[in-house]
Amino acid sequence: MKFASLLRSALVALTALTASLLPGAAFADGGTITLTIYKAGWIIGGSGGSGVMYFRGRAYPLSTGGLDYGLVFGGSRTVLHGRVSNIFRPSDVAGVYGAAGAGLAVGRGVRGIVLTNQKGAVLELAGEQIGLLANVDLSGLAIGLR
Repeated sequence: MKFASLLRSALVALTALTASLLPGAAFADGGTITLTIYKAGWIIGGSGGSGVMYFRGRAYPLSTGGLDYGLVFGGSRTVLHGRVSNIFRPSDVAGVYGAAGAGLAVGRGVRGIVLTNQKGAVLELAGEQIGLLANVDLSGLAIGLR
């Protein structure tokens, strides 16, 4: 009986020690983000814009840019608001986010998207798109800290 109790205590201690040494998503943090993206193109398109991320009580200015390839026609302005999660420091939001999709905006439209970068940051964004834009494309969006 004593041996089983001792073994159980040792396993609990080993599990606790292992969990404290491994980095995990449980310690990741999140914040809010707002992006304004201008997009235009004819077959090959481009996008650029700016935004701000609020993380741990501070504001971090962002810049965006990207390329689209496929059937792209027109131009639009999209304002997105949402959450950024699974980040440990502000620089984790910087990186390249990729997506494949299709859309049509004539006048005003609603847009929502979930993106992940190579560092594991997750953006959950929704907002309004204004303009005339038709697209069936592969897109890449790069976000950087300014």
